[in-house]
Formats: sequence, C-alpha cells, structure tokens
Amino acid sequence: MSDRSAQLIDRLGLQTPILQAPMAGVSTPQMAAAVTNTGGLGAIGIGAAKVEVAQAMIAKTRAATDGPFNVNVFCHRPAVPSPEREAEWLARMAPLFARFGAEPPRDLREIYTSFAADGAMQDMLCAQRPGVVSFHFGLPDQGVIERMKSLGIVLLATATSLPEARRIAESGIDGIVAQGWQAGGHRGVFDPDVLDERLATLDLVRQIVDELDVPVIAAGGIMTGADIAEALGAGAAAAQLGTAFIACPESSADAGYRAALLNGGGATEMTAVISGRPARCLANSFTAWGQEQSPLAVPDYPIAYDAGKALNEAAKVAGETGFGAQWAGQGATRARAMSAGELMQLLRRELAEAAA
Repeated sequence: MSDRSAQLIDRLGLQTPILQAPMAGVSTPQMAAAVTNTGGLGAIGIGAAKVEVAQAMIAKTRAATDGPFNVNVFCHRPAVPSPEREAEWLARMAPLFARFGAEPPRDLREIYTSFAADGAMQDMLCAQRPGVVSFHFGLPDQGVIERMKSLGIVLLATATSLPEARRIAESGIDGIVAQGWQAGGHRGVFDPDVLDERLATLDLVRQIVDELDVPVIAAGGIMTGADIAEALGAGAAAAQLGTAFIACPESSADAGYRAALLNGGGATEMTAVISGRPARCLANSFTAWGQEQSPLAVPDYPIAYDAGKALNEAAKVAGETGFGAQWAGQGATRARAMSAGELMQLLRRELAEAAA
C-alpha cells in the first residue's frame, strides 16, 4: 500500500478496508452508524434530499456514532427541460398508469438540484463539516473543493474511466472511487453523452493505480470478504459495497425491493428509463418496459425520475412492486440478509481468511 493510501485509511478511521456505499433512498443514519461502529466507513446519500432533511440525516448519524461517515452528493449537470419531449414521455407512460387506475402527472419537474449548483447545500455541508464528503456524477467547482479541503473534510469522487480519474486527481481530491460496470445504482459518468467504456471494476482499478498516485477505492460487484481481498490485490486501498447492504434491516428498502433482491433470481439491467440516467436495476416490470423505449425519448435526469417515482407509487397502491427503482449490482445473487453490524463482522472474517 502506498503512503498516500495508508494516510487516507488513517484519515477515514478505518479498522478494516470496507466502505458502505452511500445509496440515496436506501442507506440510513442507522446503517451508516452500524458500519462505522464496526470498523468501516458508513455513508448516507443526500443527493435527492432538501437541505433541512440532509442536515437532519447528518445529525441522526452523529447521534449514533462517534466515528467519521461519508455524506454523498450528486454533481450532475442541471437538467435541460423539454416540454415537448416530457409530454411525449408521459404519453408513452399513460398506459402503465392506466393499468393501475391512475393518471400520469400533468407535467414533470426537476425534483432535486445538483450539488454543483446548490449554494445552500454547499454552505450547510461546510457548516456541518462531516468527516467525509463524496461526489457522484462529476465534480463541483474547484472553489467548492478548496473550501471543503480547507475545513479538513476528506473528499472522494467517483470515476468510471481513466479520463474521469485524471480530472479527479487534478482537482486535489483525496481518493477515487473506481466504479466498475458491475455496480448497482447510477453510473457515475461525468458526461452521459460520452461513450461509456463499461470497464469491469478490477480492470478500472488497475488502470488508475498504474497511472495515478491517488488512493483508489474499488466499487462494483463486491459482495464478500474474498471479493474485497481481490480488490486489494488489484491495488485498491479499500472496497466499497452497496448491494451487500440492501437486505440489512437498517436499510430503507421496501418489502418488494427486498423480496426482488433475495428471491427474484438476481438478474440486473442497466437502464435510463427510470430516472433519465443509466443505472443498474434488478430486472423487473419497469426495466422490461424500458427495453421497448428509445433512449432518445427519455427526458433529462432527474426530470424523468419524477415520472418514474409517480408510476411506482401508483403501482404500489395497486399491489404491484415491480416498478420501483430497485437498484442492485451484478453480485445481487450473493446478497445476505443480516444486520449491518453482523455483515461487517462476517466480511472482516472472510477477508482475514482470504488473506491468510
């Protein structure tokens, strides 16, 4: 392990090189605290939250742990509204709503603001000074990065390619989360219009480690201690796990999501129809419908998500759970239902056995 990697591990307070992914809508303060309290780095995702809700989440996490935790934000480019395209999208979805006796929304809106353009959220995080802040979908302005670094906040950012990793390194951010194609949830690509290389996690880790002197955290398809050991062997300083924690009782995944994860066969699909950006989801009714749609018809992220969330709510009222954003990685078949603390202890034992 390089000196910079060892320093990052120390600053993150890690007793074991395990990070819980900051899954917006799934990770909770209770989960984050449980992971941190068992030697890893817990995380909460506030990318879709209002400032006051995000601040309350930070307070709840702090009340449950004395250790550091990661607060994740979305730095996507702001959506470009297109009333014509959005109206056409709602027309395409109308038969789905009708199936559940519901009407689609009259219009769609940008349901949350990019952190890169949200001065109030930036001010709140700087005032709260969490131990770690991570960026997804890109980076904020350099001035925001420097401001947070000056406050002693450890900064991480997601890269899905070597060019993105270079930009992160040039910004002075402390660590790179190398998100492989296997990862669940939203692809962290900076520009969704650029061709995605779809690199596997370990291939991406090796590319970044070979070229850049910045600590790398492997993410994507990692479910067990043996997987973590493999990532460390490829040069990663630590591993980040998301899907592995969805079935934990501390997660906010609903019953349909949990059942689809544990009993649904584990097939996943990358789709943009739910939110407007590519994201890996358990194969369900929504992804099946999405296969018939042109990617060019989907409104910008997160405007499309406004329709997706409304459809899911209508479907759930009618007893159908197959239209949710059931994000999961390609390791979904290996998900294990136990508490976050128990899972952390198991992962640590498996890692020790794999390293022996």
